[in-house]
Amino acid sequence: MSTHIVVGVDGSVPATGAVEWAAADARRRGLDLRLVHVGPQWLHEVDPGHCARLLEEAADRARALAGDVKVTTELLSGNVAGELIRESATAAGVVLGSRGLGGFAGMTVGSVSLAVAGHASGPVVVVRAPAPATEHGRVVVGYDGSQDAHAAMEYAVEQARARGARLHVVSAWQMPVFSPYAVTYNSLIQDLMREETGAARERVVPWREANPDLVITDEQPCAHPVTALTQVAGSADLVVVGSRGRGGFASAVLGSVSHGVLHHVTCPVAVVRPGEEEGS
Repeated sequence: MSTHIVVGVDGSVPATGAVEWAAADARRRGLDLRLVHVGPQWLHEVDPGHCARLLEEAADRARALAGDVKVTTELLSGNVAGELIRESATAAGVVLGSRGLGGFAGMTVGSVSLAVAGHASGPVVVVRAPAPATEHGRVVVGYDGSQDAHAAMEYAVEQARARGARLHVVSAWQMPVFSPYAVTYNSLIQDLMREETGAARERVVPWREANPDLVITDEQPCAHPVTALTQVAGSADLVVVGSRGRGGFASAVLGSVSHGVLHHVTCPVAVVRPGEEEGS
């Protein structure tokens, strides 16, 4: 079982937020913290002292927030996304900023964040900014009953329990396109709505029964999942999604919903993939 969280450090504002988020998470969950900075493949091309200072400043900030959590640092070289993906194999999760220092100012999520979220072995939390002064006490999870959503739900339950927070389950669904001339579809549409919302509610029941210590609420909006999750994210401390849902292609490493949530939700977002045993 993994005993540490990995954080990518590069000195950017989002990366500072990632360090702060991970320090608080490690303290709550009793995990160690490993801070890594990935420099160019040939470190002699940059000032190694600058890289070391970035790590030490991040470690000082983490220790100030994490209490007795063990904090270690390491300077790595190579491809940033590749090294963080490699680190994920032995970690309880990877936390990184939404954009690094090399990103374009107009981009909400950088290529490294997307690559790591799509290929990492475990949960990847993407943070845009330092934590706000107040918390909402609510974790939101997107759930459609798929294997990836099951892994996301497990992580969301763990996060809600560690935080003493409420867990809100969003099971969004979309109405099929009917002919505008087929007025007889009215009753069919009503039946479909009842069927979809009823099935979504039933999928949450086992989670509520298995976790009686948590307050679990749910909703079944008729909307695109990205829209539904974005609308409730304003009152969430964390939004959790699976890397791919039931509608994803098997070859896609990051589905349209997780991709859209990363681009539109401003609070920290966790993208969770099933473990090897679950995914087989």
